[in-house]
Amino acid sequence: MTQKPTVEIYATRTCPFCIAAKALLDRKNVSYAEIDVGAEPERRAEMMQRAHGKRTVPQIFVGETHVGGSDELHALERAGKLDPLLQGKAA
Repeated sequence: MTQKPTVEIYATRTCPFCIAAKALLDRKNVSYAEIDVGAEPERRAEMMQRAHGKRTVPQIFVGETHVGGSDELHALERAGKLDPLLQGKAA
């Protein structure tokens, strides 16, 4: 059985795109680790390194896969590719 990958979101509390991305995951009952780069600014450098230099939030990771931001997450959902990714299957 494939183990479900860990979902991580680098976010800030007031970012509307972060809120939208988390709402989608919440609707899908997906648990995720939120890293608040507003409260922990030192984590932004870590986020940028993992996200290949991207500075904007959210930056979303499913396991080792860098999804990108809220728009990319919603695009995967519309394309039917988010569920397989969240299940640990190639999207």
